[in-house]
Amino acid sequence: MQQDINIKITDRDGVTHEVLAPTDMAMNLMEVVRSYELAPEGTIGICGGMAMCASCQCYVLSDTMLPEMQDDEEAMLSEAFNVKDNSRLGCQIQMTPDLDGLEVQLAPEE
Repeated sequence: MQQDINIKITDRDGVTHEVLAPTDMAMNLMEVVRSYELAPEGTIGICGGMAMCASCQCYVLSDTMLPEMQDDEEAMLSEAFNVKDNSRLGCQIQMTPDLDGLEVQLAPEE
C-alpha cells in the first residue's frame, strides 16, 4: 500500500511549500526537494546524496523524531556554513511514514 506523507519545506526565499512525499520509493528529503524543484538545479544535492557536500543542509523546525545522525553527516555538518543546532543533511533523511508532519527550512546557499 502506497503511503504518502505530508511535509512542509520552506525554500531559500522563505516560501513554505506543503508537499506530499512518497514513502515507498526510498526517497530522501533532498530528492523530494529536487522533485518539486524547490531549489534551483545545481544548488542542492551536488554530491548526489553521499553526505559529501552540505548543499542539502536544512533546519528541522518540527519536533519530528529523525533517525540518528551518522558519523559522515556529523563530520560534513561540522565543516559546513550556517550550521545550527537543528541542522541536518536532507540526503540523510529517508522518507518514512514516521516523518509525517515534518517541517524543514532549507539552509542558505554557502
